[in-house]
Amino acid sequence: MTPVFLRTLSAGALLLAGILTAMPPERASAQDAGALQINWEVRNRFRLFREERDFLLHVENARNRSILAAEQSLELQSEGRGWARNMVNRLCIDLQGRVNQPCTRDNTKENYLTPIDHPVTVRLVGAVPVGATCAWSFDDGDGPQQSTFDCAEPINLRVRYGKQTVATVDVSSGSDPTQRVQTEIQVRDIFVAGLGDSIASGEGNPDRPLALSDEGFCFRSYLGTAGAQYYRPSRHGFKGGRACEAPDTLANWQRYSALWFNSPCHRSLYSYQTRTALALAVRYTHIAVTYLPLACTGASIGDGLLGSQRARECPPGKTGVCNTSVNAQVAELREALTAAKKRQPDRTLDLVLLSVGANDVYFSGLVADVIVETATERALFRRSGVTASVDDSRDALARELPQNFVKLREALKPLVGGDLSHVVYVSYANPALADGGVPCRGGRAGFDIHPAFNADPQRLARVSTFVDTEFLPQLKGLATCSRGALCRDPEADRMTFVDAHQAAFADHGFCAHSGNDPEFDRSCFAENGQSFNPDIVSAASQPMLCGRGASEYRAYLPRARWIRDANDSYFAAMTYPQGLPAASQPTDIHDATWGVLSAVYGGAVHPSAEGHAAMADAALPAASAVLGLDAVPPGVTRGFLPQLLPSAKQ
Repeated sequence: MTPVFLRTLSAGALLLAGILTAMPPERASAQDAGALQINWEVRNRFRLFREERDFLLHVENARNRSILAAEQSLELQSEGRGWARNMVNRLCIDLQGRVNQPCTRDNTKENYLTPIDHPVTVRLVGAVPVGATCAWSFDDGDGPQQSTFDCAEPINLRVRYGKQTVATVDVSSGSDPTQRVQTEIQVRDIFVAGLGDSIASGEGNPDRPLALSDEGFCFRSYLGTAGAQYYRPSRHGFKGGRACEAPDTLANWQRYSALWFNSPCHRSLYSYQTRTALALAVRYTHIAVTYLPLACTGASIGDGLLGSQRARECPPGKTGVCNTSVNAQVAELREALTAAKKRQPDRTLDLVLLSVGANDVYFSGLVADVIVETATERALFRRSGVTASVDDSRDALARELPQNFVKLREALKPLVGGDLSHVVYVSYANPALADGGVPCRGGRAGFDIHPAFNADPQRLARVSTFVDTEFLPQLKGLATCSRGALCRDPEADRMTFVDAHQAAFADHGFCAHSGNDPEFDRSCFAENGQSFNPDIVSAASQPMLCGRGASEYRAYLPRARWIRDANDSYFAAMTYPQGLPAASQPTDIHDATWGVLSAVYGGAVHPSAEGHAAMADAALPAASAVLGLDAVPPGVTRGFLPQLLPSAKQ
């Protein structure tokens, strides 16, 4: 920019200040209504997405909608196949969980954790004269970039991270006075990390759900007799042995598995943490969101957040040795922050989304205790520690969880600058409520995927009461330093707490039904718990009693239940957990252990994509408030160039 241009800008700004000061309020208001302004927004501002088309799909579906309504719209658009099924291969984090450094986003290489610039689009809006010409200048202190275009054309450029860029446009139209408009562009890149357990990771919602075969696949039961076999739908494309007498390799079977953007931890794009981070980017056009998902299914505070844990599955495409261990989430986050600060010393962690504590009180064991009915399986699972009683959980809630929270707070405080209000703790919802808070009755409906399953009404009622009256209130106390929680400095140790979604879930537990549920569900998932063909001869070719093909099931369609039941878990994910200890690994894919685990390891009694969207709707206002994103943006400077005003010509 030449010295003359700088002097003109300065004179124009001074003159404009006098004009606006002297202008009557009514006139100023009327002029503002159609006044020229510079609008700008960050393009593809959810930086996990490599391609802008994926971000724009969410922008379009979010217009005047909640996150839940947007999810339901996307589910219908995809005919229940899910919007993430193709996006999962277009991320800045690969399927092994590694951040791509650099990541090529929209044909430009960017450092994911420490961007040096951001793409923005700038437009002139308001009463733009038809055919007007715009002379643009963008100056970040190192000299201006200048160009001239028709004023109807948007301008795409990249602005430097951490620096303010002054955007100036001179608008010329025929004999009318040239108008100058100016604004400041500075992108705020928000660093968000997701930590926690299966509720945080998105368990139950594979990015690309399983494709089911209409034919049956044989499982044995623990009874071990010749007649102790049953058939359930097979995986589409699997050509190996489907009969129990025709074993096949796990490697062959796994080629047709569901796909997660991180299989060892079952991280999903549908998780409330991803949806919250994405919603921040969709809603606020002047920010970019750098999101680092670290939550892992099965995590507790000790084993998962502060220490390593076992993986759920091996990453796809791997053969031979399976790495069954997952690094501690806090250590991974600390390492990422250290690396980022080496490149950008002022880089900070702005927000942590967190849900943890359920595994510390053996919640999966409570679920197993509720749904496993037959004596043989109950005895086996109790002996191996798979099931837990309410008394077991109550004891852990009183003795272990408070101490674990103390350790977690101390580990997180240095990462967020000592202020734990930047940790947004999103609580759980009771999964066993419907009809405005009435506990589910129990039974085999939704759980008849395995012959040993039956949600016992008495045990279910005890667990539901424990969750409502003891577990959830205690979690709130621990997160907010109330109810006698051990907090050294309550003001600094108090997390931002979110539980507004719990009221909505009271109508949408795993037993909720509606006449608007998918037709396949209404026809084929029987309320009497008799959905599958018990005859092992005919079930080999037709396992569903409804006579329809299992391939018609759609994991991502709107449903009354926002909690996956065991049938949903099998039909969407059918997970064979490779991360089990070697001694627990079955040698045969028809083994009874696989039969049980394939029905629950893919997300039974976890929120569906709709449930996660409802959680994100609750978390978004809290995250926005912590980040201060609703502050009033700076005003726009505008006016006529002084040399073209009548007073300047005289």
